[in-house]
Amino acid sequence: MRLQASPPRITVVGIGADGWPGVPERLRELVLAAQVVLGGRRHLEMLPPGPGQHRQVWPSPLSEGLVPLLESLAGREVVALASGDPMVSGIGTTLVGLLGADAVRVEPAVSSVSLARARMGWSAEGCAVVSLVGRDPRVVLRRLAPGRRVLVLSSGAATPATVAALLAGAGYGESRMTVLGDLGASTESRLSTTSAGWLAAPPEQVPALHVLALELAGGPGLGVLAGLPDDAFEHDGQLTKRDLRASALARLAPSPGEHLWDVGAGAGSVGIEWMRAHRACRATAVEADSGRAERIGRNAGRLGVPGLDVVTGRAPDALAGLVAPDAVFVGGGATRPGVLDACLSALRPGGRLVVHGVTLETEQLLAHAYRTHGGELTRLAVESAAPIGTFTGWAPARTVTQWALSVPVRHDLE
Repeated sequence: MRLQASPPRITVVGIGADGWPGVPERLRELVLAAQVVLGGRRHLEMLPPGPGQHRQVWPSPLSEGLVPLLESLAGREVVALASGDPMVSGIGTTLVGLLGADAVRVEPAVSSVSLARARMGWSAEGCAVVSLVGRDPRVVLRRLAPGRRVLVLSSGAATPATVAALLAGAGYGESRMTVLGDLGASTESRLSTTSAGWLAAPPEQVPALHVLALELAGGPGLGVLAGLPDDAFEHDGQLTKRDLRASALARLAPSPGEHLWDVGAGAGSVGIEWMRAHRACRATAVEADSGRAERIGRNAGRLGVPGLDVVTGRAPDALAGLVAPDAVFVGGGATRPGVLDACLSALRPGGRLVVHGVTLETEQLLAHAYRTHGGELTRLAVESAAPIGTFTGWAPARTVTQWALSVPVRHDLE
């Protein structure tokens, strides 16, 4: 979303844990000369008196109050205060998204991420960063892999206990957790233990401002490529099996920032794997059965993508009003009148559609769609070794007909 009317020009000034004394003189002068200063209460209380200057705490909730606030400041000189580097999961990123890069000037301090890496001796390319500020903490679970290093931007003093419980519950109780408190301040502190150790003997005090450094230790991770084991998902049999799922996702081709509809989602496996492909991938799972819809939510949280949107309803009616998709997977209900047409019409140029069917009726529908629209029509037969008495033989699964279509991009010639 962008503001439509004359947005204010804003300078965002990063402040380190050392507070106002650590702000360079030229930026102090800039802050004190502004007509309006925005920031958290903690930041605003750091400032010396500024006669005639309007100081405004960020609205809460920020998502609802920020746009009206910015609209009311049009034409005024505005400075916003932020912690560390405002472009690291900070207000700077939000303001650029609303106002555009030309309307926002960012003056960063050293970020807490940079300080944490320095204290731990970790290179930038050797660790991942996860923000839990305003986010479901289960996103940490997507990062699980033995030997991996992760910096967690905590939302408060309770974050380490929450993360410790998640890690221990996932079999990563021996992971080392280091709480780096008040980085860059005279009160800087360091506390280190394992996630199991934290749960057994939680510290009496945890600094509210800290970065949590994780050195993960546990069983093999699930990997990042499509085709998680079927037993990674809780299901009642309505599941797109591993080999078929990998084939579908290869054709759906998840890319950062894209949105998927998983229609007739069953256990939600396709939407979940789509979101696991990249942290910026988004998905909506549409499932008519309320029990399965609840199960999808549990699967998504356990596999580190709690942001999966689950809609309980039957397509095509349940598709109305959803965020437009870049790709659509139909795992069930393709023969229901209007479903295929609704999915095709929702796709933009360059979008991808994959439909699976196991019945003759669905196969006939997909053969007709293939003749009409083109694409790929494939029959997928998977056999697995299984005991036959004292011997071993092949046990075939149901053959699946897969129709895959990429909507062409038209280049208009002038």
